[in-house]
Amino acid sequence: MRPRYSALPNGRQDTLADRLHRYRGVLLLLLAPLALVSLVLLLMPRSPAASSSASSSRRTGPLDAAAGAKRYAVIFDAGSSGSRVHVFCFDANLDLVNIGSEIELFVQKKPGLSAYASDPREAAESLVPLLDEAKRVVPAELRDQTPVRVGATAGLRNLGAQKSEEILQAVRDLLRDKSSFKNQADWVTVLDGSQEGAYEWVTINYLLGNLGKTYADTVGVVDLGGGSVQMAYAIAEKDAEKAPKPSDGEDSYVKKLFLKGTTYYLYVHSYLHYGLLAARAEVLKAGNGNGYSNCMLEGYQGQYKYGDETFEASASPSGASYSKCKDDAVKALKVDEACTHMKCSFGGIWNGGGGAGQKNLFVASFFFDRAAEAGFVNPKAAVAKVKPSDFEQAAKRACKLSVKDAEAAYPGVQKDNIPYVCLDLVYQYTLLVDGFGVDADHEMTLVKKVPYNGAYVEAAWPLGSAIEVASS
Repeated sequence: MRPRYSALPNGRQDTLADRLHRYRGVLLLLLAPLALVSLVLLLMPRSPAASSSASSSRRTGPLDAAAGAKRYAVIFDAGSSGSRVHVFCFDANLDLVNIGSEIELFVQKKPGLSAYASDPREAAESLVPLLDEAKRVVPAELRDQTPVRVGATAGLRNLGAQKSEEILQAVRDLLRDKSSFKNQADWVTVLDGSQEGAYEWVTINYLLGNLGKTYADTVGVVDLGGGSVQMAYAIAEKDAEKAPKPSDGEDSYVKKLFLKGTTYYLYVHSYLHYGLLAARAEVLKAGNGNGYSNCMLEGYQGQYKYGDETFEASASPSGASYSKCKDDAVKALKVDEACTHMKCSFGGIWNGGGGAGQKNLFVASFFFDRAAEAGFVNPKAAVAKVKPSDFEQAAKRACKLSVKDAEAAYPGVQKDNIPYVCLDLVYQYTLLVDGFGVDADHEMTLVKKVPYNGAYVEAAWPLGSAIEVASS
């Protein structure tokens, strides 16, 4: 069909161009809003799903198959009281996904690597059953892409540089020869205390969904291990700038972390010799002037061995005394040592200054274990709300008992730990209140596992290490 035209006054036909020119004002009014909307839509950020779809449509080749693949990480926690293996699986967004029916593989065995100080090869071989468990859950085709790390903590630190290095080298050899996992020599190491504390902080805040929020929305962490105790919490940038320089040989007080698009200034310090098992030795030393301990239960005669040293651990004729034991614990913590910084915890160590990042406190490891054994926390629970004063009341009850009575009162406590029930609880209360300055009635969260997407994950530093290596 031929196009229709209308006649103009001069007789010339009215073309489409003439009409567009004549009505250009109206057209501009109609088209301007449409152009503006189109520009806004063009500049809006795309959703992650849209971005990934667009990028995948542009890419070709082998990377496409691996883009959405799961990533595994195998982390060995070589602690003073035992060795543990954690296996985690992440999706492309670095979110944890199930390994079979569980959110992580967690297997442990005793004793720890430090128990084999005179035989490094035997120390390494002690990890083989745990290594086999890790191989069982990581698909064979992914093992050479799956990093394996071994982080030794206070137990190996206490052995000294030469012995600990001999054990670590034996472990490196084992992983190279008998592991099909991706491994590097510097992935088998003694963690310094600040690394351990920082990883623990990352673990708990990751599981709680706090990463990416402001520092005031994160939680502080106190992790009581066997050989050392770590305090870690986020502080304001202006407070980080005021941090004192550490003494020679000490780790920096503040670590700068970039997580989920947010920069955090993390105060972290590890107190070597003040984990629960090491602290027993310190408290016994502090109060052994009379040849007996004020903290040991009535009727106990014996010695306590920690590392290469042995300490007198017999009870006084009248048994334990809560008040005298607490005095010994305060003395062991060196609470009165000169503070050359703005504010100290104990032993002259800067405490980070406090603040919003420390207000919500999560306490882990031996804190949970002893609270459950003492009966004021459900041992089957993953988390519980407590106050330091709960440890005080439990300590006062325990210190009145004889060894025989304590065996009946604490059926969940291992027999070799029974004589130390008073000492352990007194120390934990004193550490929190006199050491870290926590108010006796301040509510804290005891944590063993953290709820995560309908499952529970161990509240331990290995996940923080796994997040680091999986995202690198």
